[in-house]
Amino acid sequence: MAKERSPGFKLGMTVLIGALLAIPLFMVYALVWDRQSQSETARASVAEGWGGPQMLAGPVMVIPYRQQSVETVTENGKATTRAVTIERELFLAPVTNTASVDVEPERRTKSIYETVVYEARVKGTARFALPEDLARFGVRPEELLLDRAEIRVGISDARGLLADNSLAMAGKALPLRPGKGLGSTNGSGFFAFADWSDSAGAPVDVAYRFGVRGNGQLMLIPDGEATDWTVRSHWPHPSFAGQFLPNSRSVTEKGFSARYKISNLALGRAIVQLPQPGEQVSAGAQMAQIDLIEPVNLYSQVDRAVKYGFLFIGFTFLAFLMFDIIAGARVAAAEYLLTGAGLILFFVLLLAFAEIIGFTFAYLLASGAIIGLISAYSAAVLGSTKRAGFIGGLLLGLYALLYVLLNLEAYSLLIGSVLLFVALAAVMYVTRRVDWSGLGQRDPAKGLPEA
Repeated sequence: MAKERSPGFKLGMTVLIGALLAIPLFMVYALVWDRQSQSETARASVAEGWGGPQMLAGPVMVIPYRQQSVETVTENGKATTRAVTIERELFLAPVTNTASVDVEPERRTKSIYETVVYEARVKGTARFALPEDLARFGVRPEELLLDRAEIRVGISDARGLLADNSLAMAGKALPLRPGKGLGSTNGSGFFAFADWSDSAGAPVDVAYRFGVRGNGQLMLIPDGEATDWTVRSHWPHPSFAGQFLPNSRSVTEKGFSARYKISNLALGRAIVQLPQPGEQVSAGAQMAQIDLIEPVNLYSQVDRAVKYGFLFIGFTFLAFLMFDIIAGARVAAAEYLLTGAGLILFFVLLLAFAEIIGFTFAYLLASGAIIGLISAYSAAVLGSTKRAGFIGGLLLGLYALLYVLLNLEAYSLLIGSVLLFVALAAVMYVTRRVDWSGLGQRDPAKGLPEA
């Protein structure tokens, strides 16, 4: 007959096997990361033919101006002073810019992966006026070439531009041309020539309308004395980010609406800018950002679930160990390994099914399969259906608790720490009379070892 091992030896063996199971658990973690990377690659391929996250800026009036400058050059060893004419550009932001942005979301799939894309329709009116103190910026009104003015609109990914776009100045439609966007969109966008000389620079309204396709994010860059945007969409899960948050917003199951009111005092720059040659205007500008997020990111959920893998292994092995030490059911190392393999398989099943049927149904299916498998195996290992029922109930409680933790992220640490405290207290109570260094004699009446 094999020699009975001490409780301390059994504890050490259980801890060692649990530590070895960290290897396949980390492999599952790497598998989740790999599948998430494939999902992001699939989404990127959808964006290649649709349009990436869009950043919208403008409209801005760009007016060339000429000034006389005196420079000194050396010719034939003599210093010569001469007058030269230089031409530069003045960037004029609107006095007011009021626009509505309607975002129409759409789900697109590639293979088993799904991403959210959108079409954004922008319609607005911007009023431009030369400031009365223009001379304070170093430019006189008569130096402006108003007949060569341009209206520029920045769009970060111009591939996403839709048809039926327009610009109209004082009610007169202007032909649109590609390129010459703004610095904040790396020069991407469109523009139109606008002759402002007829009104000698008097205040003028510019009506604009355009549509873009994008995915994931929509970023709006304010530029003007007063910016007033209203954004609407049927998507019920927006996330508002960026340097400017909405002044008011409404989010329901039918969609959301948000309104932004931003002044140039908050932007920290004047409506007139005189960049040096080669300088980007408004590069790295502040923005309002709206993300069309998924309510449940299955890869994030599975990733967090895997991090609780040691909790499942620890509690299950602890129950087996207590049945071994207290109740006399002998559990071999191979049986610990097989049980641990089943617990780790849960996370692989969860990932595989979640990509097809969604996280909740995948969780129910995977947990039900593993609970049934380990409960049936426990009946043979522990020699009792009653003990197997206890293991099944323990796993059911653990899986239910994990699902709660995954959905209550803010309180997961609190709940987990309290659970560990209760488990430790229970183990300390049950094993308070166990002689860990020796075999000990169990009292048949109490089921506990004698001192």
